[in-house]
Amino acid sequence: MRSRRLGIALRRHREAAGLDQSAAAEAIIKSVSKVSRAESGHVSVSALEVRTLLDRYGVTDENERDRLVGWARTSNERGWWVDYQDTLRPDYADHITLESDATYILSWDPVLIPGLLQTPEYAEKVIGIGPAFVPDDKVAELVEVRMQRQRRIEEGEVQYTVVVWEPAITALTEGGQVYEGQLQHLLKAGRRQNVTLQVLPATAFLTATMAGAFTAFSYGVEPYAEAVTVRTPAHTTVVESPDDLALYANIFNQLRSAALSPTQSARRIRQALDNKDQPT
Repeated sequence: MRSRRLGIALRRHREAAGLDQSAAAEAIIKSVSKVSRAESGHVSVSALEVRTLLDRYGVTDENERDRLVGWARTSNERGWWVDYQDTLRPDYADHITLESDATYILSWDPVLIPGLLQTPEYAEKVIGIGPAFVPDDKVAELVEVRMQRQRRIEEGEVQYTVVVWEPAITALTEGGQVYEGQLQHLLKAGRRQNVTLQVLPATAFLTATMAGAFTAFSYGVEPYAEAVTVRTPAHTTVVESPDDLALYANIFNQLRSAALSPTQSARRIRQALDNKDQPT
């Protein structure tokens, strides 16, 4: 996944420079096949080769150069999630890889509290009731993975913006302590400087129908979507084409615009807590 992301970036810079793969191959003294396989993510590229290619493409932005060289150095780095490879589906591992390197994460979920904001107790219920049977020991491991993923949020290493549809919030008022704890956790998470939590009102149902759950990832100094994962019951799909990324960015902007402000959202969550288990 890291090699593929690097390859996409290198291809974009090559095309912006008006060069073909032969020119790139000549710059690093490799075959055209090597360049092609590198741009598709099938082979890794060394940090030196990345610098040479960026020189050839006329890329002078130091932030961009440092970012791509860093990707080259870590393309074969072993992630912590490899310890769970017998439990994780490959598409889920791809999602975690994208997530672990991101500087900005934008998330929309119309049904559930997103995994990065779930409590262990809520996560256990969600995983255990999924469409595919998961043995108890695997449920425990998947909860561990979900908690491990949250460390970057807790340590302030990534800016996280999330929009949740209001029914996912109000549904928690019908449960017991697990759901009360989840609502309290949302309030606590929303106070973090690196977390922006917004609730889309239930009345904005037309806006909510624009897309199912998805997450957008950015890797630079601006929250420009460079990859999107779309979650379905069967699998998680990675979206990387420029047109599709622009579409999801537009959808997220509309969701944010229609959502309550962070302050209003916190007030709505507190209302849900106050109304918990009260007869209607």
